[in-house]
Amino acid sequence: SGIMLGLLMASFSIMQFIFAPLWGRLSDRIGRRPVLMVGLAGSVVFYTLFGIATVMESMPLLFVARIGAGLAGATISTAHAYIADTTSLENRPQGMALIGLAFGLGFTLGPLFGGLAFSWEELGQTLDEASATVTPAPWPGYVAAGLSAISLIIAIFVLPESLHAKSESAARTRFNMEAIRAAVSVPSVGLILLTSFIVVFSFSNLETTLSLILKGQEGVGSPFQLSLGNVLLTFAFIGFVLALVQGGLVRPLSGRLPEAVMAGSGAVLQIASFAWIIALLTTDEPSMGAVYGVLALCTSGFAFITPSLNSLLSRRSDPAKQGAVLGMGQSVSSLARIVGSGLGIPLLMASVTLPYYVAGGLMALGLVLIAIVGVSGRDFSVDEQTQEATGESG
Repeated sequence: SGIMLGLLMASFSIMQFIFAPLWGRLSDRIGRRPVLMVGLAGSVVFYTLFGIATVMESMPLLFVARIGAGLAGATISTAHAYIADTTSLENRPQGMALIGLAFGLGFTLGPLFGGLAFSWEELGQTLDEASATVTPAPWPGYVAAGLSAISLIIAIFVLPESLHAKSESAARTRFNMEAIRAAVSVPSVGLILLTSFIVVFSFSNLETTLSLILKGQEGVGSPFQLSLGNVLLTFAFIGFVLALVQGGLVRPLSGRLPEAVMAGSGAVLQIASFAWIIALLTTDEPSMGAVYGVLALCTSGFAFITPSLNSLLSRRSDPAKQGAVLGMGQSVSSLARIVGSGLGIPLLMASVTLPYYVAGGLMALGLVLIAIVGVSGRDFSVDEQTQEATGESG
């Protein structure tokens, strides 16, 4: 059901909200590599459990698998910190876009592997038809566990540590909760975190409700009723667009255009896409071509926003606290998805277009905040921090 889907999505995000800053702070102390390896090992375990939960048809076990996968996946903040460690300020936007490209490729292949849960005949059924007769196979969980195992092997034998001895020592001597609170309290950093929350909250309205709209959830009033296979292909298309835009547009443009301009452009695209979605949902027989067009526009906007804000957050943070601050950024994004999951579906049940009116309004607010972020604050400077500390002590 829609409520259960929302709870499953939220359970993953809640774990990321709690553990992303903790993993990030730990990586500032012991290094990025061991934290990433622990996260990958956890993914192997919990995605295997996901497959077992499917075989047992156990909803409680499925929740345990999702909660554990969220805990392990919270190490994405450490991956962002790894990129920050290994790129210059000038190349930071391209580095963050590289993570987005990897995500896009994963989201392209992921839904296609999700088709392993069904037979060819079942993929041709609508979700309502399949719900009465289909028992999904466990292979998506097992394949995810296998891919995580491959990543873990690569991390063990190939991935070098990015937190070098000098910066690692500095992180160990200067690390404390008060220092993290001080970093987050910097107006520029705090404003970027608020902006990230608003824009991710806006997009999560689409993330949470899209599958229900595509499958024609009862009580929603959607004009669509796609088959299982077409739902999976639609999500694969979203991932393909994300990878294409991140690799073909965002990376080449990053460094040439300010991050605020990139993020603001993405916000404008998203506002336009939400208006287009509202128009489609009020049309009697919208074409799938139009659906793919609006999803491409919306995904492109998000592809511009996220790496740009992550790059700004990294540039304006103390390098010795990159893991903690970027972990806080990931935690804020997860909180936005939790709230989005909790709000998006009730809004959808009230009116099929209401989530997208809310999303458009939130993104308009996000656009204003992006503009403010662009004209306020500056890159972190050790010299300036030293001068400020000297002045305070004097």
